[in-house]
Order: sequence, then structure tokens, then C-alpha cells
Amino acid sequence: MAATGLITMSMHEIDRLKVIQAVVDGHLKPMQAAIRLGLTTRQVQRLVNRYREDGAPGLVSQKRGRTGNRQLAPGLGNQILTLIRDHYPDFGPTLANEKLREADGLVVSTETVRRLMMDTGLWIPRRQRSAKIYQPRNRRNCVGELIQIDGSDHRWFEERGPACTLLVYIDDATSRLMHLHFTYSESTFSYFEATRRYLELHGKPQAFYSDKASVFRVNHVQAVGGDGHTQFGRVLYELNIDGICANSSQAKGRVERANLTLQDRLVKEMRLLDISTMAAGNAYVPCFMADFNRRFAKPPRNDFDTHRAVRGDENLELIFTVREPRRVTHSLTLQYDKNLYLLTDTPDARAVIGKYVEVYEYPDGRIEVRANGSALPYTIYDRLSEVDQGAVVENKRLGHILQVAQLVQEQRDSRRGRSAPARTNQGLASVKLKAASGKKSQRALSADDLALAIVKTNAKRVVGRSEE
Repeated sequence: MAATGLITMSMHEIDRLKVIQAVVDGHLKPMQAAIRLGLTTRQVQRLVNRYREDGAPGLVSQKRGRTGNRQLAPGLGNQILTLIRDHYPDFGPTLANEKLREADGLVVSTETVRRLMMDTGLWIPRRQRSAKIYQPRNRRNCVGELIQIDGSDHRWFEERGPACTLLVYIDDATSRLMHLHFTYSESTFSYFEATRRYLELHGKPQAFYSDKASVFRVNHVQAVGGDGHTQFGRVLYELNIDGICANSSQAKGRVERANLTLQDRLVKEMRLLDISTMAAGNAYVPCFMADFNRRFAKPPRNDFDTHRAVRGDENLELIFTVREPRRVTHSLTLQYDKNLYLLTDTPDARAVIGKYVEVYEYPDGRIEVRANGSALPYTIYDRLSEVDQGAVVENKRLGHILQVAQLVQEQRDSRRGRSAPARTNQGLASVKLKAASGKKSQRALSADDLALAIVKTNAKRVVGRSEE
């Protein structure tokens, strides 16, 4: 054992010394020592060997007094903090590290940036932040003064049917369920159908209170198209109904709590009645709402109902449409959703050449081109024409050519334009939003794609002849 001398040991190392001494003296087995120290038996044996050779100094950490392998270069930490204070003061550690790497050429780990920002107070971990306080607010005084709306995605029919969304309309003054509507998912057309039915049942409320979903608000900060309003916002404006977007879920807590109650009560009620489709659910919800409101609705402070009747000049069928402006060319054509609309040559159509008209898309799929309050007749030229498999089989002379066209068609992305709204009210959202991986747009198809299709067709013909 080495000669004794003055050494510095931490409390952890002193505790380790006592355990290793017990192993050397034969009072403790290496396996038991490993359990006490949280080490492996092999590591305990190494420590025993070092203790026998060097004594207590052999148990002192070999890293003491040496520069850490991960230590930042001198001044690099201050340089990073200076850049963050000057250019990225409100950035999180991950985003700040990305900008330091891309814009400033400083390559460090995200955890290093996080530690530096935490030590200087530039970043506070979420667990250490003060919890937000949401104080309750008073209910509105009258029925129809404020209607909270929200969509709840849930397995409403459990295993008897697919998951869907329930659109919930609840009165803020009374917590009364005003309208429930099952649909495939939250979309513009789904809210069009539910809101129109609400107006037909109760009239126009003073305001709708919703979240900041894209149906109710334009969330793209740098959006250049449109007038800053969504289609649903335009509908509310034309009907003189205020649209208010909540800043948090707690702000519209009445409808959020109603969703939880409905996910419990409504699901079980429909299970007892063996309701497994959205159509049957929509037929049942009026009965459920009557019972629910009888049990849980609160009396309003004022008995006056602020709902307003729909005026005679407010055509709900025209109002609840998606409208897109399109310019009419000199050949009396316009484009919408990858379709070319050929306007019939009439005096009204000639009067709008070079001007903008509006394309009305109805929830049921109908399309109208309207100008000056009237619909213009048209025919459609579909740019995404398709070759039918039956045509390939029946036509003997053109079979080879049609097969080539069919192969090219399979490489084409035949989705309609993304500007057109999704038809979740008709169950077509999955078709519209499905990613077309490995496919090309109509214009991106080149001569190479055509040549590849010809090669594949010839290969199929050769295989077919060999099998014969």
C-alpha cells in the first residue's frame, strides 16, 4: 500500500472508502458492496485492487484537476449568450441553437444552450413557470347573447361504428344545449350545415364563441390571399353575427366541460339504444338535449331571448356557400379546382369578360358561377380526364395506346386543388387530404414518364404472349 499523505476526498468518496475497506477486511462481499454503491461487481473489484495498490488516494476521482472533455472553449459561452441577447432574446433553446448553427456557425448541443440560458435567466423551464390563473367570469344575462361552439372528436359509437365529431352549441347564459350535430370531422361545410340548422331552429344569436381553429380564423400570419376572413367568418358577417375567438380552452370552459359530460352520458345512452350511425345519432340528439337541459340547464338572469329571426332577404342557401373569385378570360372561361369552366356565350357572360365573378360551392357539391346576382350557365372541361379500364379491353386497335395512357395516368396526382374546402360533411375528407406520394402533377409529367410507360406496356405484352 502506498505511503500516507495529505489528500482531499469528497463525502461520496469517503463513504465509498468505508465500503471498500470492509470488502478488503473480509466483512463484506463484493456483490453486497456493489448493491450499496450502485456499481457493478466488476467495478467494485477494480476499486478494491486500486485500494490495495495505492491506498485511499486510489479511490479519489482521476478527473480531479483535469479539464473536462466537454468543456466549452474559453469565451464561447459568453459569445453564445451575447448573440442570443442581441438577436434571439425570445427564442427557445432548440430554435436558438438552430439559428446559432445556421446563421452564426456555432456548433454546440441544444442542452448546452439550454443550460446557458437557464443560468442567465433567458429561459425558464416550464415546470418552474408560474401557473396561469383563469378567473371565472359571469354568465351572459340573456339566452342567445353568446353561444359557445366546439367540435369534440371521439368514438361516440364505441366499437359499433367509426370515430366521428360532434359539433356542440351551448348557451353561455344557461348552459343549455342548443344544438348537436354528428359529422365526420370539423370543416367549413360541416359547420355550415350545423349552423344553418341552428338558425332554422332558434334564429340568429348575438355572437358565436369559438376557438382559433382555421375554420373560424385565418391563422397564417403571412397570408396574401383572401380578405383576412374565413368563409365561416364571411357568413357571420353577412348575417350580422359577431364571431369571437377564445385565447384558451379555459375561456370557453362551458362547452369544454359539456364535451366531457357528453362523452360520458351521450355515449352510454346511445349504447343502450344500440345507435351506431351518425344519421341515427342526429335523429336521437333532440330527445337527449331535452332531457339534458331539464336536468342541468340554469335559469337566465333575464328572461328576454336575444335571438333574432332570419330576414326574408337573407337567403341561407346562398349565404352558406364557399365563394371564390375568379376572372373570366376573353374566351369566356375560368378555372376552379383543376376544372376549366366554359361559360355559355350570352350577353350576361360577355358583360363580365375581364372581370371577376364568384364561384359558389354548396355543401352538397353543386357549383354555380354567379355575377350581378344571377347564375351563369356553363359546361365543364375536366383537365384530369381518365382512361377507363373497360375502354382498354374493348378497343382492339387502340388497346396498346390506351394502356400507355393508363400507366401515365397512374403516375399523375389526380387530387383536386387544395384551395377548395374538404367535404367532411360527405365523408370525403380522407380522399381529399390523402397524400399522393410518388406522384406528379399534370404539368410535371415529362417525355421520360411516357417512355417508361411504353416500356412497361411492351413488357406486359411480351409476358402475355409467352404465357399464351
